[in-house]
Amino acid sequence: MPPTLASLVQHSALNLTVRAGEDRLRTPVRWVHASELVDPVPYMEGGELLLITATTLDAEDPEAMRRYVRRLTGAGVAGLGFAVGVNYEDVPEALVAAAREAGLPLLGVPRRTPFLAISKAVSAAIAADQYRAVTAGFEVQRELTRAALADGPAALLARLAAHVEGWAALYDASGAVVAAAPEWAARRAARLSAEVRRLRERPAPASVVVGGASGTGPDAAAGGVMDAAPDTGPDADRDTCAEDRVELQSLGTGRRVRGALAVGTGAALGTAERYAVHSAIALLTLTTERSRTLQAAEQRLGAAVLRMLLSGQPDHARAVAGDLYGELLDAPFRLLIAETTTGTAAPDPPDHPLHVLAEELEAAAARAGESVLAVPDGEDRLAVLATDGGAVATACTAYALRESDEAGVVIGLSAPAGPIATAGAYKQADQALSVARRRGRALVEHEELATGSILPLLADDAVRAFADGMLRALREHDAKGRGDLVASLRAWLSHHGQWDAAAADLGVHRHTLRYRMRRVEEILGRSLDDADVRMELWLALKTTAAGPQPTL
Repeated sequence: MPPTLASLVQHSALNLTVRAGEDRLRTPVRWVHASELVDPVPYMEGGELLLITATTLDAEDPEAMRRYVRRLTGAGVAGLGFAVGVNYEDVPEALVAAAREAGLPLLGVPRRTPFLAISKAVSAAIAADQYRAVTAGFEVQRELTRAALADGPAALLARLAAHVEGWAALYDASGAVVAAAPEWAARRAARLSAEVRRLRERPAPASVVVGGASGTGPDAAAGGVMDAAPDTGPDADRDTCAEDRVELQSLGTGRRVRGALAVGTGAALGTAERYAVHSAIALLTLTTERSRTLQAAEQRLGAAVLRMLLSGQPDHARAVAGDLYGELLDAPFRLLIAETTTGTAAPDPPDHPLHVLAEELEAAAARAGESVLAVPDGEDRLAVLATDGGAVATACTAYALRESDEAGVVIGLSAPAGPIATAGAYKQADQALSVARRRGRALVEHEELATGSILPLLADDAVRAFADGMLRALREHDAKGRGDLVASLRAWLSHHGQWDAAAADLGVHRHTLRYRMRRVEEILGRSLDDADVRMELWLALKTTAAGPQPTL
């Protein structure tokens, strides 16, 4: 513990006496300061033991002493030490009364005790306290390291929670709780997922304080007090959002946050506790941050497996995949292709959209115990194999919905396939990606393309321009009042060239309709006997009639 007024009073070499504030002697002393100024407050920070001889003070004036003491208590002074036998034979009653009235501890300092001796005693006590904290910190660091090496992050969190007399939780990059200690803390930690996601948006290392019993000060402003519904049960008094103070610390060695550590306590962390938290951050960063060499090796292996699957060699792919990707090839999977919308080059920077997406999918796979293969596919694309209906596929859809406006990524997703049909799945994903890009969608599944009408797929500027050009001559003819060729053509095509049905629909004689169709052929210079011509005219009529189409 840091030195207190009580420890100084009990110091046998100082012989200090208590003249006021006996009930506040447990107040910690941050430092010792001697000043004879009438107002020393501008030169103090709070927590000091102020030593005076009252050379410039009228220590026998009750009103002057009340004003003096009020200034000291307002500045957070820990206590006041008065030199006896220097300018006054005893501590003046006016000062004693003012100190008692304000509740300020007042100590008498005998003439034979120099102020320097008090300063040395406080300095030595502070140094001893810091040494104890450092020693305890090293011991905790050893305990945390042994726990992490022997049993992983969960054991580390358990040791950390015990040391800080609170709780601890580990989050992945998406804000999901990976582990928590004690067990009841998982529920508390889950309520902070939104705060963790906000922390992810700041460059690492970053931290934020959430809650706190006081709800005031910079910590409260940074995080705020979290509200929660009343809880019951044996741990209800500890699982209360508004009563604990939670420090969130980002994990990661680069700009990109790889995860977060939450530490919940009933009060601000002390020196030894903070050493423990910093040690835990370092150890958890090592466990969550894969080495670049290992990551590059896994990507090379994944790329080789994907090439073999695409070239129709599933048996060789299984042999190479081994335990790393083998389970992925034992069940139907989906192949997705993601591409940046901004044309950003290769997905290497940690904040690149494809890098962020890959991390999200890998985190989802880790939480669910699934295998996932995610490798770069060219300069600005990412190819991913994920179990059909699994957590990765679900996370991909959720990511597209959540980040559709800002992610900078479009995704094409194939139908379920097996290893032997990987090439077909790749083609499906590429086709879905093309539609997603053209329609401004964040995600399109290939199965969507086989349902509904083909017309929305044709509704872009190039197709509409072709349709307008093909029908322009007929529209110009009709505009001059020479006949209704466009409507007649639409009716004839919709009735599959049946003259009587089309003429009845138009309310004209079939010979009139035959004449109009001959005029269409003359104006366009194309024969309606040609099936391709009829198809193009029908699509042109449908495209121009529908106008801009909604997204799929």
